[in-house]
Amino acid sequence: MKKIWIGLIIVVAVVTVAILIFTRIGTKSEEIKIGVITPLSGSSAKYGIDIKRGYDLAVKEINQQNGINGKKLKLIYEDSEGKPDKAVAVAHKLIQQDKVIAVLGPLWSSPTLAVAPIVERNKVVLLSSGASSPKVTNAGDFVFRNEISDAYGAEQSAKLYYNQEFEKIAIIYINNDYGIGVKNVTVKTYRELGGNVVVSEAFEQDAKDFRTQLLKIKEANPEAILIVSYKEAILILTQMKELGIDKQILSTPLFEDSEIIQKVGELAEGAIYSYYGTFGLEGRNGQSKKFKKEFFDTYSNEPGYYSPLGYDAVKILARAIQNADSEKPTDIKQAMYKIKDFPGVSVT
Repeated sequence: MKKIWIGLIIVVAVVTVAILIFTRIGTKSEEIKIGVITPLSGSSAKYGIDIKRGYDLAVKEINQQNGINGKKLKLIYEDSEGKPDKAVAVAHKLIQQDKVIAVLGPLWSSPTLAVAPIVERNKVVLLSSGASSPKVTNAGDFVFRNEISDAYGAEQSAKLYYNQEFEKIAIIYINNDYGIGVKNVTVKTYRELGGNVVVSEAFEQDAKDFRTQLLKIKEANPEAILIVSYKEAILILTQMKELGIDKQILSTPLFEDSEIIQKVGELAEGAIYSYYGTFGLEGRNGQSKKFKKEFFDTYSNEPGYYSPLGYDAVKILARAIQNADSEKPTDIKQAMYKIKDFPGVSVT
């Protein structure tokens, strides 16, 4: 009797293992899991939702066309709230628990740089569409981005401002990798051109009171003020008016935010800002125009700054996986390095 029970236990164990193996094989053959780290709540949620829509539109198109090498693409979203510590926590979850083969995001430079060592240690490809800090360039062998670096973008913007005959400017900037990167490049470029940044004042993300920084800027009496921020620009412009600061406003691509324009109204009149890294109506092959129409048909509004970048990121990653003909992150990484002149919608 004892031998019979042992035999039955062995049979049950073998059947159970076989079922588990079959289930895993079946799941693996059906979908490719990609992690996404982006702010879906908090003050940065607007930008996170914008890029999510670009991601989702690209995934929908890919899956309607038989996916990647016959497998459906599945995105697993995690909310970073736009904060480095949150991004780190969900990165561990996506890699260790969800077993994703790549990560899209995080949005913003500081969360990306915080997550970079994690993907590097685990040898998982990361592709960010919202990290412009020059530091990201050397953040790791598995770290990629399709957002323009401020080493170039901020430099060109600074030249634009200087050529508008603003030789003496002030900067008020967000104290994170994005803000510091723009500030440093702008100061360097102005000095090389013969201009001067008379004062630069930092503030923390989601700050509400900027009067101390603005009073120092007012005392320095610049010809123009460069605002490097997210939605903090709304309160900065309002408090500038309260303090009687009437100077030319300069800013970054993130100033192109309907919420900012609507809430500050005439305070934004005459502001000068660059809008690099975005897309035109036609694009090189008419793709941008098609994207804009499909986006509007799907979401009933115009794409924001990050939507086309997110859309392109999914398509770039999908091409790398397809070209590698493999779901091994090391193979995907090598395929990523071989992609050149990708005809995305965010390129005009």
